[in-house]
Amino acid sequence: MMNNTVAIAVDGPSGAGKSSLSKRCAQAFGFMYVDTGAIYRTVGLAALRRGIDRKDSEKISGLLPELSIELKYNEAGEQRMLLNGEDVSDEIRKPEVSICASDVSSLPVVRAFLMDMQRSLALRYNVIMDGRDIGTVVLPNADLKIFLTASAEARAQRRWKELQQKGIESDYLSVLTDIRYRDEQDSSRAAAPLRKAEDAVELDTTELDFEESFAAMSQLIIEKLCISPAVEEA
Repeated sequence: MMNNTVAIAVDGPSGAGKSSLSKRCAQAFGFMYVDTGAIYRTVGLAALRRGIDRKDSEKISGLLPELSIELKYNEAGEQRMLLNGEDVSDEIRKPEVSICASDVSSLPVVRAFLMDMQRSLALRYNVIMDGRDIGTVVLPNADLKIFLTASAEARAQRRWKELQQKGIESDYLSVLTDIRYRDEQDSSRAAAPLRKAEDAVELDTTELDFEESFAAMSQLIIEKLCISPAVEEA
């Protein structure tokens, strides 16, 4: 039986705006938004809480069977992450969890553990899925692949403002350091490193604000997939 769902893969470095732009486009085009980074952050948080070395593959492997990770969507259509029944959606956005997520996501055992969850969603729903290796590994046959990027400085500034708005204490230089660390970890890891798929369209948003970035991404979807937004923007 053929699969008639449509999949859009959005990859790119940390802080490029993948989550916010993918969620906005999913709402506009009537797709399910899947933030895979949040899933890895949830595993990272679990390791952090247990005091497990985030690079210790054997101990992380032992932890995975004890984890119940669920994706839920509230009335506003926002993805919420549940760890063993607890909503950890806000906690996983803290900088220390971000670093931990980058390290655990480099472990093949973690990527294999979460692969089926991600692919099964794309088989059941029209999805916009973002992450680091969606177009290259998770959904290599995605109908459209977008590589979203921006300068490290621009990404750090955006992430810092986002944390401030959520009331999470941090400073710009620390966020920039975290961004650069994640860039190095994600691009150099042995398991599914961050890279642009050969057939992906690159979208650099360094000089674009959010609305301009959304318009550019929406136009790619319209042109490449010949579909129109399901929801008209006000």
